[in-house]
Amino acid sequence: MAEKLAVVFIGSMLVGIGVNGFLVPHHLLDGGIIGIGLILHYHYHIPTGMTMILISTPLYLFVWFYNKQYFFYGIFGFITSSFMIDSLSFLRNSFSLSLIPSSIIGGIIIGVGIGTMLRFETSTGGTDLLAQIISNFSSIHVGLIIFFIDGFILVSGINIVGFERLLFSFLTIVFVAIFTTLITGKRNEDQKRS
Repeated sequence: MAEKLAVVFIGSMLVGIGVNGFLVPHHLLDGGIIGIGLILHYHYHIPTGMTMILISTPLYLFVWFYNKQYFFYGIFGFITSSFMIDSLSFLRNSFSLSLIPSSIIGGIIIGVGIGTMLRFETSTGGTDLLAQIISNFSSIHVGLIIFFIDGFILVSGINIVGFERLLFSFLTIVFVAIFTTLITGKRNEDQKRS
């Protein structure tokens, strides 16, 4: 239990750093619930973490009936990551990297954070949790599922961030998917053997 709590805290902190330090300064998007939260933040100036909580509530009602263990670990990860995203907003002016390095480094940091939580069967909630459930029922790797969901969300934000930012946001989710897959790959292999 203590190990999972530590993993949620570290993973959420990495997600908060990646979002605030590298994506928000350039109006880049991530996928999933974070991406939806960023779209609403850029357009309406609503705090991203608070938006994530409001949007994810219906999914958590579903998860409550599907798997209560996922619910408890997922909701803790979800609340912690939402809190970290909003509380680390002071990092938005901390790094002075250009667009390309920010999109890559942000994707790597977020991917490591999400992958670390998924490896220990916790998550940031939202579509990551949905991808974890789909992965458990199929032979599709969780990183690939997240990639497709994220791509759909990115395309829906084109009117908010514009085409150029959308392309660099796509680069971000590629790195999120790569590092989520690298971090979670061993756990998925171990599950298949057992």
